[in-house]
Amino acid sequence: METITFEIGETAHALRKAFDRRAVGFGVTRAQWKVLFKVSRRPGLRQHELADLLEVEPITLSRIVDRLQESGLIERQSDPTDRRAWLLHVTEEAEPLVAKLKRLADEMIAEAFAGIDDKDIEITRQVLARVRENAARNMEMNRASNE
Repeated sequence: METITFEIGETAHALRKAFDRRAVGFGVTRAQWKVLFKVSRRPGLRQHELADLLEVEPITLSRIVDRLQESGLIERQSDPTDRRAWLLHVTEEAEPLVAKLKRLADEMIAEAFAGIDDKDIEITRQVLARVRENAARNMEMNRASNE
């Protein structure tokens, strides 16, 4: 059973590397692409919320957003409800790049899952969802027992 977690990690790593190889000519790093993707799906996301979603330190995210802003791909808008917070938006200039990267990801995923029956993919999704639920539940129980 212990090797399955290794295999899940290795699979995720292989998919990330495959995407990186394909996206190398687009001029954005994987970290920048992750920011663009999340912000394109959730416009107006607060910068600290995005740091939590990406599981990075706020200062790390700030540097990534700085570079994307300098490139004209992301804009920060002040939050009208909290002047200390920034709301993030993908710029119009970034939309074609985001669309290209999404197509690239879709193509890569289609190739990676080629020859695998849709039923098997659905079962895998269900199993992985259950693993995440179990892990989250166990984390909550451990946190409660430590209090």
